[in-house]
Amino acid sequence: MKKNSSDLLLTAIAPVVWGSTYIVSTEFLPNYSPVTVAMLRSLPAGLLLLLFVRTLPTGIWWARAFILGALNFSIFLSLLFIAVYRLPGGVAATVSSVQPLLVVFLAYFVLAQPIRRVSIGAALVGAAGVALLVLTPSAALDPIGVLAGLVGTGAMACGTVLNRKWQPTVSLITFTAWQLTAGGLLLVPVVLVFEPLIPVPTTTNLLAFAWLGLIGMALTYALWLRGVTRLDSSAVSSLLLLSPVAAVLLGWQFLNQTLTWPQMAGGLLVVGSIWLGQRAPAQPGNTGKI
Repeated sequence: MKKNSSDLLLTAIAPVVWGSTYIVSTEFLPNYSPVTVAMLRSLPAGLLLLLFVRTLPTGIWWARAFILGALNFSIFLSLLFIAVYRLPGGVAATVSSVQPLLVVFLAYFVLAQPIRRVSIGAALVGAAGVALLVLTPSAALDPIGVLAGLVGTGAMACGTVLNRKWQPTVSLITFTAWQLTAGGLLLVPVVLVFEPLIPVPTTTNLLAFAWLGLIGMALTYALWLRGVTRLDSSAVSSLLLLSPVAAVLLGWQFLNQTLTWPQMAGGLLVVGSIWLGQRAPAQPGNTGKI
Protein backbone atom coordinates (compact mmCIF):
# COMPACT_ATOMS: atom_id res chain seq x y z
CA MET A 1 0.00 0.00 0.00
CA LYS A 2 1.38 3.32 -1.03
CA LYS A 3 1.99 5.70 1.79
CA ASN A 4 4.40 8.47 2.66
CA SER A 5 5.94 10.02 5.71
CA SER A 6 3.58 13.01 5.71
CA ASP A 7 0.55 10.72 6.10
CA LEU A 8 2.20 8.97 9.04
CA LEU A 9 3.31 12.18 10.72
CA LEU A 10 -0.09 13.86 10.39
CA THR A 11 -1.87 10.77 11.68
CA ALA A 12 0.58 10.47 14.59
CA ILE A 13 -0.43 13.93 15.82
CA ALA A 14 -3.76 12.50 17.00
CA PRO A 15 -2.49 9.87 19.49
CA VAL A 16 0.22 12.24 20.74
CA VAL A 17 -2.42 14.86 21.59
CA TRP A 18 -4.70 12.15 23.04
CA GLY A 19 -1.85 11.34 25.43
CA SER A 20 -2.66 14.59 27.22
CA THR A 21 -6.15 13.32 28.14
CA TYR A 22 -5.08 11.73 31.44
CA ILE A 23 -3.22 14.75 32.81
CA VAL A 24 -5.89 17.25 31.68
CA SER A 25 -8.76 15.17 33.09
CA THR A 26 -7.19 14.40 36.46
CA GLU A 27 -5.65 17.81 37.02
CA PHE A 28 -8.34 20.14 35.66
CA LEU A 29 -11.61 18.15 35.70
CA PRO A 30 -11.55 16.24 39.01
CA ASN A 31 -15.22 16.90 39.89
CA TYR A 32 -16.79 15.59 36.67
CA SER A 33 -18.07 12.05 36.18
CA PRO A 34 -16.55 9.90 33.39
CA VAL A 35 -19.66 9.82 31.18
CA THR A 36 -20.21 13.57 31.62
CA VAL A 37 -16.63 14.26 30.51
CA ALA A 38 -17.14 11.98 27.51
CA MET A 39 -20.33 13.83 26.52
CA LEU A 40 -18.87 17.30 26.99
CA ARG A 41 -15.77 16.29 25.07
CA SER A 42 -17.66 15.13 21.98
CA LEU A 43 -21.05 16.87 21.65
CA PRO A 44 -20.04 20.59 21.70
CA ALA A 45 -17.19 19.93 19.29
CA GLY A 46 -19.48 17.97 16.98
CA LEU A 47 -22.18 20.67 16.99
CA LEU A 48 -19.62 23.39 16.23
CA LEU A 49 -18.31 21.39 13.28
CA LEU A 50 -21.87 20.78 12.06
CA LEU A 51 -22.54 24.52 12.13
CA PHE A 52 -19.40 24.98 10.05
CA VAL A 53 -20.02 22.26 7.42
CA ARG A 54 -23.85 22.57 7.35
CA THR A 55 -24.21 19.04 5.98
CA LEU A 56 -26.33 16.28 7.52
CA PRO A 57 -26.17 12.56 6.75
CA THR A 58 -28.56 11.07 4.23
CA GLY A 59 -29.98 7.58 3.81
CA ILE A 60 -27.91 4.78 5.32
CA TRP A 61 -25.40 7.30 6.67
CA TRP A 62 -27.72 8.25 9.53
CA ALA A 63 -27.41 4.72 10.92
CA ARG A 64 -23.69 4.48 10.13
CA ALA A 65 -22.97 7.84 11.77
CA PHE A 66 -24.64 6.70 14.99
CA ILE A 67 -22.94 3.29 14.92
CA LEU A 68 -19.52 4.89 14.46
CA GLY A 69 -20.34 7.63 16.97
CA ALA A 70 -21.31 4.99 19.53
CA LEU A 71 -18.17 2.90 18.99
CA ASN A 72 -15.61 5.70 18.74
CA PHE A 73 -17.09 8.15 21.23
CA SER A 74 -20.10 7.05 23.34
CA ILE A 75 -18.72 3.65 24.33
CA PHE A 76 -15.00 4.22 23.97
CA LEU A 77 -14.74 7.57 25.74
CA SER A 78 -17.12 6.62 28.57
CA LEU A 79 -15.32 3.37 29.31
CA LEU A 80 -11.93 5.04 28.85
CA PHE A 81 -12.69 7.56 31.58
CA ILE A 82 -14.17 4.84 33.83
CA ALA A 83 -10.92 2.90 33.44
CA VAL A 84 -8.84 6.02 34.08
CA TYR A 85 -10.71 6.83 37.29
CA ARG A 86 -10.70 3.23 38.60
CA LEU A 87 -7.19 2.17 37.57
CA PRO A 88 -3.75 3.68 37.90
CA GLY A 89 -2.86 5.42 34.67
CA GLY A 90 -0.26 2.78 33.87
CA VAL A 91 -2.72 -0.11 34.10
CA ALA A 92 -5.30 1.74 32.00
CA ALA A 93 -2.71 2.47 29.31
CA THR A 94 -1.47 -1.12 29.29
CA VAL A 95 -5.00 -2.47 28.87
CA SER A 96 -5.57 -0.08 25.95
CA SER A 97 -2.33 -1.15 24.28
CA VAL A 98 -3.95 -4.38 23.05
CA GLN A 99 -5.89 -2.37 20.45
CA PRO A 100 -3.36 -2.80 17.60
CA LEU A 101 -3.60 -6.58 18.05
CA LEU A 102 -7.41 -6.44 17.96
CA VAL A 103 -7.34 -4.34 14.79
CA VAL A 104 -5.12 -6.89 13.03
CA PHE A 105 -7.73 -9.63 13.50
CA LEU A 106 -10.79 -7.41 12.93
CA ALA A 107 -9.29 -6.13 9.67
CA TYR A 108 -8.91 -9.74 8.56
CA PHE A 109 -12.59 -10.56 9.13
CA VAL A 110 -14.12 -7.22 8.05
CA LEU A 111 -11.72 -5.97 5.35
CA ALA A 112 -10.16 -9.26 4.24
CA GLN A 113 -6.71 -7.86 5.00
CA PRO A 114 -4.15 -10.63 5.48
CA ILE A 115 -2.82 -11.33 8.97
CA ARG A 116 0.95 -10.92 8.93
CA ARG A 117 3.21 -12.32 11.59
CA VAL A 118 5.19 -9.10 11.65
CA SER A 119 1.99 -7.16 12.49
CA ILE A 120 1.24 -9.50 15.40
CA GLY A 121 4.83 -9.31 16.57
CA ALA A 122 4.79 -5.52 16.40
CA ALA A 123 1.57 -5.38 18.45
CA LEU A 124 2.99 -7.70 21.13
CA VAL A 125 6.27 -5.77 21.31
CA GLY A 126 4.29 -2.55 21.62
CA ALA A 127 2.17 -3.90 24.47
CA ALA A 128 5.32 -5.05 26.28
CA GLY A 129 6.88 -1.63 25.75
CA VAL A 130 3.83 0.14 27.15
CA ALA A 131 3.85 -2.17 30.18
CA LEU A 132 7.50 -1.29 30.87
CA LEU A 133 6.77 2.36 30.27
CA VAL A 134 3.83 2.85 32.58
CA LEU A 135 3.34 -0.06 34.98
CA THR A 136 4.62 0.12 38.55
CA PRO A 137 5.10 -2.73 41.04
CA SER A 138 2.29 -1.34 43.19
CA ALA A 139 -0.24 -1.10 40.34
CA ALA A 140 -3.65 -2.34 41.49
CA LEU A 141 -6.00 -4.30 39.22
CA ASP A 142 -9.62 -3.27 39.67
CA PRO A 143 -11.78 -5.84 37.76
CA ILE A 144 -14.39 -3.27 36.68
CA GLY A 145 -11.69 -0.88 35.51
CA VAL A 146 -9.89 -3.60 33.54
CA LEU A 147 -13.16 -4.77 31.95
CA ALA A 148 -14.10 -1.19 31.06
CA GLY A 149 -10.69 -0.64 29.48
CA LEU A 150 -10.89 -3.84 27.43
CA VAL A 151 -14.44 -3.24 26.18
CA GLY A 152 -13.69 0.39 25.36
CA THR A 153 -10.54 -0.61 23.51
CA GLY A 154 -12.50 -3.21 21.56
CA ALA A 155 -15.14 -0.63 20.65
CA MET A 156 -12.58 1.78 19.19
CA ALA A 157 -10.85 -1.07 17.36
CA CYS A 158 -14.19 -1.89 15.70
CA GLY A 159 -14.72 1.79 14.92
CA THR A 160 -11.27 2.09 13.34
CA VAL A 161 -11.90 -0.85 11.02
CA LEU A 162 -15.44 0.28 10.12
CA ASN A 163 -14.15 3.78 9.36
CA ARG A 164 -11.93 2.10 6.80
CA LYS A 165 -14.84 0.10 5.37
CA TRP A 166 -17.43 2.91 5.37
CA GLN A 167 -16.17 6.04 3.63
CA PRO A 168 -18.81 8.61 2.62
CA THR A 169 -18.39 11.05 -0.25
CA VAL A 170 -18.05 14.02 2.10
CA SER A 171 -15.09 15.84 3.61
CA LEU A 172 -13.24 14.46 6.62
CA ILE A 173 -14.45 17.43 8.69
CA THR A 174 -18.06 16.56 7.83
CA PHE A 175 -17.52 12.87 8.64
CA THR A 176 -15.91 13.89 11.94
CA ALA A 177 -18.83 16.20 12.74
CA TRP A 178 -21.37 13.42 12.17
CA GLN A 179 -19.59 10.98 14.47
CA LEU A 180 -18.83 13.45 17.24
CA THR A 181 -22.40 14.76 17.31
CA ALA A 182 -23.97 11.30 17.18
CA GLY A 183 -21.68 9.98 19.91
CA GLY A 184 -22.39 12.97 22.14
CA LEU A 185 -26.17 12.81 21.59
CA LEU A 186 -26.27 9.15 22.61
CA LEU A 187 -24.70 10.10 25.95
CA VAL A 188 -27.14 12.92 26.76
CA PRO A 189 -29.93 10.70 28.20
CA VAL A 190 -27.37 8.67 30.16
CA VAL A 191 -25.98 11.84 31.75
CA LEU A 192 -29.44 13.27 32.48
CA VAL A 193 -30.80 10.08 34.07
CA PHE A 194 -27.85 8.38 35.75
CA GLU A 195 -25.13 10.96 36.34
CA PRO A 196 -24.94 13.61 39.09
CA LEU A 197 -25.66 17.23 38.26
CA ILE A 198 -22.99 18.81 36.11
CA PRO A 199 -20.88 21.18 38.24
CA VAL A 200 -20.79 24.85 37.31
CA PRO A 201 -17.61 25.06 35.22
CA THR A 202 -14.76 27.33 36.19
CA THR A 203 -12.55 29.08 33.66
CA THR A 204 -10.01 26.30 34.08
CA ASN A 205 -12.69 23.66 33.43
CA LEU A 206 -13.81 25.46 30.26
CA LEU A 207 -10.25 25.68 28.97
CA ALA A 208 -9.75 21.97 29.70
CA PHE A 209 -12.93 21.04 27.80
CA ALA A 210 -11.91 23.32 24.93
CA TRP A 211 -8.60 21.47 24.70
CA LEU A 212 -10.16 18.01 24.98
CA GLY A 213 -13.01 18.78 22.59
CA LEU A 214 -11.76 21.20 19.96
CA ILE A 215 -8.11 20.15 19.78
CA GLY A 216 -8.23 16.68 21.32
CA MET A 217 -11.28 15.54 19.34
CA ALA A 218 -12.47 17.76 16.47
CA LEU A 219 -9.06 18.51 14.97
CA THR A 220 -7.17 15.35 15.86
CA TYR A 221 -9.98 12.95 14.97
CA ALA A 222 -10.17 14.50 11.49
CA LEU A 223 -6.43 13.80 11.16
CA TRP A 224 -7.02 10.29 12.45
CA LEU A 225 -9.77 9.65 9.88
CA ARG A 226 -7.46 10.96 7.17
CA GLY A 227 -4.90 8.37 8.19
CA VAL A 228 -7.50 5.60 8.37
CA THR A 229 -8.54 6.27 4.77
CA ARG A 230 -4.95 6.42 3.45
CA LEU A 231 -3.01 3.86 5.48
CA ASP A 232 -3.33 0.19 6.34
CA SER A 233 -5.47 -0.47 9.43
CA SER A 234 -2.66 -2.17 11.36
CA ALA A 235 -0.27 0.67 10.51
CA VAL A 236 -2.72 3.26 11.82
CA SER A 237 -3.58 1.36 15.00
CA SER A 238 0.10 0.92 15.89
CA LEU A 239 0.40 4.70 16.15
CA LEU A 240 -2.01 4.63 19.12
CA LEU A 241 0.90 3.40 21.24
CA LEU A 242 2.26 6.94 21.08
CA SER A 243 -0.46 8.01 23.54
CA PRO A 244 1.04 6.39 26.66
CA VAL A 245 4.49 7.64 25.61
CA ALA A 246 3.15 11.19 25.44
CA ALA A 247 1.31 10.73 28.76
CA VAL A 248 4.50 9.62 30.53
CA LEU A 249 6.53 12.48 29.08
CA LEU A 250 3.88 15.02 30.10
CA GLY A 251 3.79 13.59 33.63
CA TRP A 252 7.58 13.77 33.82
CA GLN A 253 7.64 17.35 32.52
CA PHE A 254 4.71 18.90 34.41
CA LEU A 255 3.97 16.63 37.41
CA ASN A 256 7.56 15.90 38.46
CA GLN A 257 7.07 12.19 37.85
CA THR A 258 10.15 10.03 37.53
CA LEU A 259 11.51 8.64 34.27
CA THR A 260 13.44 5.45 34.95
CA TRP A 261 15.68 3.32 32.75
CA PRO A 262 13.01 0.59 32.36
CA GLN A 263 10.58 3.30 31.23
CA MET A 264 13.09 4.54 28.67
CA ALA A 265 13.57 0.97 27.45
CA GLY A 266 9.80 0.62 27.19
CA GLY A 267 9.63 3.81 25.13
CA LEU A 268 12.24 2.42 22.74
CA LEU A 269 10.24 -0.81 22.41
CA VAL A 270 7.14 1.21 21.57
CA VAL A 271 9.01 3.13 18.88
CA GLY A 272 10.39 -0.14 17.52
CA SER A 273 6.94 -1.72 17.43
CA ILE A 274 5.54 1.27 15.50
CA TRP A 275 8.39 0.95 13.01
CA LEU A 276 7.57 -2.74 12.56
CA GLY A 277 3.89 -1.91 12.24
CA GLN A 278 4.61 0.41 9.31
CA ARG A 279 6.79 -2.17 7.54
CA ALA A 280 4.19 -4.93 7.41
CA PRO A 281 1.64 -3.33 5.09
CA ALA A 282 4.39 -1.81 2.99
CA GLN A 283 5.31 -5.29 1.80
CA PRO A 284 2.30 -6.78 -0.04
CA GLY A 285 4.40 -9.74 -1.03
CA ASN A 286 5.43 -10.44 2.54
CA THR A 287 5.88 -14.17 3.03
CA GLY A 288 5.06 -13.84 6.69
CA LYS A 289 1.31 -14.09 6.14
CA ILE A 290 -0.64 -16.55 8.22
